[in-house]
Amino acid sequence: MTRIQANLALLLAAAIWGGGFVAQSQAMAHIGPNWFNALRFGLALCAILPFVWHEAKRATTRLSLREWAGFALAGLCLLAGQTAQQIGIQTTTVTNASFLTGLYVVLVPVISVLILRRAPHWVIWPAAPLSLVGIFFLSGGTLSALNGGDLLIILCALFIAGQIILTGLMVRLSGRPMALSAMQFAVCVLGATLAGAAVEPFDVAGISAAIPQILYAGLLSSGVAFVLQVVGQRYTTSPQAAIFLSSEALFGALFGAWLLGETLPPIGYIGCATLFSAMLLVELVPELTRRQAKAA
Repeated sequence: MTRIQANLALLLAAAIWGGGFVAQSQAMAHIGPNWFNALRFGLALCAILPFVWHEAKRATTRLSLREWAGFALAGLCLLAGQTAQQIGIQTTTVTNASFLTGLYVVLVPVISVLILRRAPHWVIWPAAPLSLVGIFFLSGGTLSALNGGDLLIILCALFIAGQIILTGLMVRLSGRPMALSAMQFAVCVLGATLAGAAVEPFDVAGISAAIPQILYAGLLSSGVAFVLQVVGQRYTTSPQAAIFLSSEALFGALFGAWLLGETLPPIGYIGCATLFSAMLLVELVPELTRRQAKAA
C-alpha cells in the first residue's frame, strides 16, 4: 500500500466516523454509553474474527508478550477515549464536543516529539493548527462556556491521541493489523461491559430501539473504520494520520445536514475549505519535497 492509498483509507475511516457521530447521538436517547460501547465493539470483534484467524494462519512468527501488551494499551486508550466522549457529549454542546475532540490533531505531533523524540515532517506544524481552525469554523466559530462535559471531551482527545500514536507504533512493529484491532475491541468490550453492569441498567427495550445505531457503530464505525485506521497507519506517520482522521468533523457536519436536517452556518463552509487545505498540505508537500530531493 502506498502512502497516498493509506491516507485515502484514513479519509474513508473519518467519513464513516462522521456518520457514526449521528448514530451515537441518536442512540443516547435509548441506551447508556457503556452498554452502547460494549455492544458496538462486541459486534465489531465478531465481524473481524475470521480475518484475525486468516492473518494468524499466514503469520510466520508468533506475537511477543510485548506486542500483546502494546495492543492492550492501545485498547485501553480507545476505551477511555470512547467512554469519555460518550459521557461528555450528554452534558455539553455538539459544537464544543466537535471542536474539543479535534484537539488530538495537535496533541499527536506534540506527544510524538516530547515522549517519542520523533520530529514529524515540518508541514505538520502549520497543518495541525490549520485543521483545528477548520474544526472550530465547522463548529460555528463560537464555543459555549466550558463545563464538566467539556473536560471529559478534552480527556477524550488526549486518549485518542495516545491510541493513534500506539496504533502506529504497534502495527509497524508487529505487522498484524487484524490482531491489533481485535485486541483493542476485546479490551473495549470487557471494560465497557464491566462499567455498564456497575452503573447502568440493561434495558432490552432501549437496546432494541437502538439496533440500527448499534449496527452502524459496530459494523461500520468500529469494524470497518478502525480496521482502516490500523491498516492505513502502517504506511503513514501518526501526525499525518491525525490530520486525515480529523476530517471526521467535516463528514459529521455533512451527515448532520443530510440526515438530521441541521444547517451549516456560512463560516462552516470556510471551515470545510480550511480543513481540506490542511489535508492537501500534508499530502502534497512531502511528495513535492521527495521529488525535488530525487531531482537534485
